[in-house]
Amino acid sequence: MYRVIDVRRSGDRYPGGEPEAGIESLHAFSFGPHYDPDNLRFGAILACNEEHLAPGAGFDEHPHSHTEIITWVVTGELTHRDSTGHETVVRPGDVQRLSSGGGVRHVERNDGAEPLTFLQMWLAPVDPGGDPLYEVVHGIADSTPYDVPAAGAMLHVRRLTAGERTALPVAPYVYLHVVHGGVRLGDVRLEPGDAVRITDEAALEASTTEGAHLLVWEMSR
Repeated sequence: MYRVIDVRRSGDRYPGGEPEAGIESLHAFSFGPHYDPDNLRFGAILACNEEHLAPGAGFDEHPHSHTEIITWVVTGELTHRDSTGHETVVRPGDVQRLSSGGGVRHVERNDGAEPLTFLQMWLAPVDPGGDPLYEVVHGIADSTPYDVPAAGAMLHVRRLTAGERTALPVAPYVYLHVVHGGVRLGDVRLEPGDAVRITDEAALEASTTEGAHLLVWEMSR
């Protein structure tokens, strides 16, 4: 493996969803009808979807299997219900994980009065199958890593203030997604929705002049 820094711009994502039903989606990876054999995954990440749900809109019950599903709410409130009996409202600052195991069904809706935006990331497990698992960490603190050992991955949430810098993890695969604000990575300027895929344990630093909110995946495979 050799070092690669691959910048993917927000506008290059694949549009999806059902706008007439209040659902608008942006897919960073090959997804559904947008099949791209050169963009199937990066490290353990299979999908990074930005979802916008109008009040009352949502995804009806649908199945998942052999996938670690991590959800991060940007604005609004997400109602989650699944076939294992969990029913939760996920809010900004919460990390939700649904380990689908050999199979699970769930519903995702915006039952609130305000528009909902959330990011959902799908990761391939090291060992597919097993029983579904579910958890929510409410109000995760800045710089507190969230470990997903089933996928050999760790999520870092960074909320940078103006003038702050942060070192990116040193790992075989690192995926950075800009949620809010603008950052610089070397001489590259990144805006909301932009992402960077980094391979070969590159030691890099992100900085911001106006403040920024980043999600950074550290992956061993």
